[in-house]
Amino acid sequence: MRKKMSLSARKELLSSLKPEYRRASADERKRLLDGFVIATGYNRKHAIALLARFDGIGRKKGKRKVIYDDAVKEALVKLWNAANRICSKRLVPFLPQLIEALERFGHLQLTEVEREKLLSMSAATVDRLLKPDRQRLGGGKSTTKPGNILRKQIPIRTFADWNDVVPGFLEGDLVAHCGGNIRGRFCHTLTLTDIVTAWTECAALPAKTDNSVVAAMEAIQKCLPFPVLGIDTDNGSEFINYELADWCTDRGITFTRAREYRKNDQAHVEEKNGSVVRRLTGYNRFEGDQACSALARLYEAARLYVNFFQPSVKLVKKVRDGGKRLQKTYDKAKTPYQRVLDCPQISKSSKNKLKKQYQTLDPVKLLAEIEERQAVLWHTANAPLEEPAAQSPAEGDSTVATDSTPQPEVRRRGRPRKAVTKPKAQKKPRTQEGKLGELGDLIDDDISHLLAERIRKYLPF
Repeated sequence: MRKKMSLSARKELLSSLKPEYRRASADERKRLLDGFVIATGYNRKHAIALLARFDGIGRKKGKRKVIYDDAVKEALVKLWNAANRICSKRLVPFLPQLIEALERFGHLQLTEVEREKLLSMSAATVDRLLKPDRQRLGGGKSTTKPGNILRKQIPIRTFADWNDVVPGFLEGDLVAHCGGNIRGRFCHTLTLTDIVTAWTECAALPAKTDNSVVAAMEAIQKCLPFPVLGIDTDNGSEFINYELADWCTDRGITFTRAREYRKNDQAHVEEKNGSVVRRLTGYNRFEGDQACSALARLYEAARLYVNFFQPSVKLVKKVRDGGKRLQKTYDKAKTPYQRVLDCPQISKSSKNKLKKQYQTLDPVKLLAEIEERQAVLWHTANAPLEEPAAQSPAEGDSTVATDSTPQPEVRRRGRPRKAVTKPKAQKKPRTQEGKLGELGDLIDDDISHLLAERIRKYLPF
């Protein structure tokens, strides 16, 4: 049997062949690789990786040409912050409108070359340029209780029934600001989202009652750029009641509800609960008139920023490829304001009113105002209520069982109680001698001493 080359000899051969291998043609590389594999005994793929790896020997790979300088990167970061640090696929289609808005109020000054570079960026390039800034930046309980009243009279609408709708059909939901404990009285947020335009309105509620929901619906209806045609809610008692049903009937509004325990039936508003409400308010506990007032003032500024300067994508179609891969197609990212302007069903007077309002809005100023009102809101946050502690038995109480008084076992209905099992004993760590001993038991005694050195070299103990 031919003796293998030593490690130092293989390294020397590798360093001598690497420059020649890099400069050689395809046929010459094949010849050099065959000889290197035969001499060293390496796997062919491993040998290719060793010869092609750059470590200061051979031809050096050229550097990538710098296209986006520091000025362009600085402008991109400023635009990204003004857009509340949204993802690149939402930011890139919105860059022309965002650049125009920031230049209108003097927050950004670009040359023609810088503007051209910013508008020609892809989403992958934006992610690459923003990666250092992203790296530096460093759920709640459900409070929905079923409402049994009128549930059979209100029709069900599923997620598949939102095809070919017009602006004015809204999904509604409540967000609880309970701080992780649903005891007591605390504030809520009513979120309404239009299916076609993604126009979102939020209202602060001091408590979850039918009257407060109807009052918030009445206030939101006046702020929408289109009339309300339909409302779809979950099965909570704050929605399924006579107050809201009569309010919808008097105004000719279609009132539907989702299926029980099917979050996907209200996917539009559930997404806004996370991306808008929770991002603005967090998961703190807010209770009282002062907190409700601060929450309402926050939504006054946030509604303009979200609807005019926060683009989003909408799902166009879903195609399943061979029953395995589900391919989803999304449209170009647009703000709710842009989607309203593109809708032919909305009147020109409403569109002109929105255009005039858009010219007066400064996204940087709105974002700063939102942050100020967030600080005021978080100042009113209360600590979560503590769970009631278990009461200790009073001394001398005759109804309390003692250790000497045996108590009958009480059987509970439901799942059977799991059997108590003893904890498994921890295994002792295996030592090097133990591993070598086990390997020695598997091979013959006359050759075990020959393999011992190789085992010590190559096994990672």
